[in-house]
Amino acid sequence: MIIVEDVLLSENILERKFACQLDKCKGACCIEGDAGAPLLHSELAEIQTRMEAIEPFMTDEAKLQVQEKGFYTRDPDGDLVTECMDDGACVFVRYNEMGHTQCAIEQAFAAGVIDYKKPISCHLYPIRAKKYGAYIAMNYHDWEICGDACKAGSDMNIPVYAFLKEALTRKMGEKWYSALEEVAAAWEAEKKSPNK
Repeated sequence: MIIVEDVLLSENILERKFACQLDKCKGACCIEGDAGAPLLHSELAEIQTRMEAIEPFMTDEAKLQVQEKGFYTRDPDGDLVTECMDDGACVFVRYNEMGHTQCAIEQAFAAGVIDYKKPISCHLYPIRAKKYGAYIAMNYHDWEICGDACKAGSDMNIPVYAFLKEALTRKMGEKWYSALEEVAAAWEAEKKSPNK
């Protein structure tokens, strides 16, 4: 593990390469998995207060489900997650003409009707962040559906942390991300050292 201030980072976040390829996976991470997208407790209010503006971007089926069950639930571990449809898709999923998933929250943000982009867990993917005492642990989530993203990242030499600069800065702030870049540069230099 690598420590950057109060964050414990998996080495894979510096070493692995990644560049999302939506045209290949069609947004499978919004559909597949054991539960919906992880949510912070603070995000419940963030989303709830914007639901009226988000709903026009949701499918009719999803709107009905949210009316009946709400937009969030708890997974088997007791963690907060978005509610899912019967096919496993997050309730905020909709599809474009090419069959790619789109996030209703992100679509509302892009349209300028809300100022909240999407849950931070979605923005950070394939990094998963979890609070442990005084620290935040960040781990790389290795999933076969992201194989094309890993290949593209390798071809373009884009480390996970660099691909997720916007999301990591949103989560931790610009000063923290700058510190991460310094750690990453030192990490790369050490790997190339003739003494290694």
